[in-house]
Amino acid sequence: MKWLPRSLAVRATLLLALIACAVTSVLGAYFFYTARAAITEHLDTQLIGRVEHFRRLVSNVQTIADLHDRPLLFETMLGAERDVLLLRRPGEAPFIDVNPGRFPVPGTLAAAADDQDLAIKDVLTIPLADGVPMHWAAALARSGRDGDMVEVVAGHPLTNEVKMIRANRDRVVFGALFAMLASTLLAYLVLRHGLRPLRRVAEKAASINPINLAVRLPEHDAPREVQHMVIAFNAMLDRIATGYERLSQFSADLAHEIRTPIGALIGQTQVALQRARNADEYQHLLESNLEELNRLRQIAENILFLAQADHASLAIEREPMALHGELQKIAEYFEGPADEGGLRFDVRAAGVAFVNAALCRRAINNLVVNAVRHGARGTTVRLIGEQEGDMATIAVENEGPPVPPEQLGRLFDRFYRGDAARSRYTESNGLGLAIVKAIMALHGGEVRASCPTPSSIRFELRFPAAGAPAVDPLEAQAVTG
Repeated sequence: MKWLPRSLAVRATLLLALIACAVTSVLGAYFFYTARAAITEHLDTQLIGRVEHFRRLVSNVQTIADLHDRPLLFETMLGAERDVLLLRRPGEAPFIDVNPGRFPVPGTLAAAADDQDLAIKDVLTIPLADGVPMHWAAALARSGRDGDMVEVVAGHPLTNEVKMIRANRDRVVFGALFAMLASTLLAYLVLRHGLRPLRRVAEKAASINPINLAVRLPEHDAPREVQHMVIAFNAMLDRIATGYERLSQFSADLAHEIRTPIGALIGQTQVALQRARNADEYQHLLESNLEELNRLRQIAENILFLAQADHASLAIEREPMALHGELQKIAEYFEGPADEGGLRFDVRAAGVAFVNAALCRRAINNLVVNAVRHGARGTTVRLIGEQEGDMATIAVENEGPPVPPEQLGRLFDRFYRGDAARSRYTESNGLGLAIVKAIMALHGGEVRASCPTPSSIRFELRFPAAGAPAVDPLEAQAVTG
């Protein structure tokens, strides 16, 4: 279809022109052949009527000799100057011979009996040398007194009728061409007018840019055939605007997170360079700078992991992992930090989960670190593992400051922290829960955050069966994000 023009209006116009050409051609041909058949039938009827008329004339005369004496009478009774009329006894030469064109009588012409009426089927058509058809009809008649048999032969060349038919044919052809051109022009104008809403949609779409993502295409003005496309396009713009907003927020949050350690590095270094220091002071400065550099490295590693997870570049392998043993090891590992915060662990787990062990441990560790960091002193952090059929669920619950419902859905956004956490410097860089979400996307599972009570929060990891297909991280991010 490369030969077709790129314009939709021109394509539709050409197709409509072909349809108009076919329809007008068929209608023109139908009316032309119908008119020609009607003319031919009318001429045959006249020719038969002429033969019948002369049959009656022959039957009314006294003798055949009476017909010899009035040849001009027969000439004046013909319909045209080239018409043929012959009266003859069977097998003899004509005694009335009106034949200006000297047309030969066809030998295949059969005369109807004197007691038989002529019908259209008895008319014989013979083409002349110039291609013009000539119609012949013949019938026998018996004179009134002496009873002699006379053959009446009549012929009519369709010279004038052929000219008229050809003229009508030319009119039909020119009329069909005019109708096709007129319909093509009207179709193009109508299509141009009908496609105006599409042009308005295109103009509106051209005004959309990263600075003005709030513009939407007009749905009420779009034709019904493209309304679904406009709705889908507006939905896509909504997703793009949301993603662009999150990307802008991500850039601002990243700059905020990096600015703090870099500012600390610059400030401490400037203070140290104001005067000479001893070796212990320089060593303390280097140790402090090393902590900030490690913080920057951790941020870079987390961002790199999230980028790899987003582009599905991590191929994970799964294996069975005992829930109780693994959660118990994690509780023992974080027992020291928990004691410092006045927290204790409660492990209740059973069953097996089919997971990538390293990634699963990282996700659980991030949840436990979050629980230890924000848990209220003197409370319990609960580690729960359950297996339901092929599905496995791991949950981490802790008591702490209440989380507003509108913030639950944003806890897994990158660099997101509650307002209270943003107001002070903390060890968290706001990527721990985002990494948990990415890990669950690689597993084809999901992560949920809920508040069973106003003072508690529960993070739940749901791992699918071992044979379940993994979900594309980009799709999972679009759904859960």
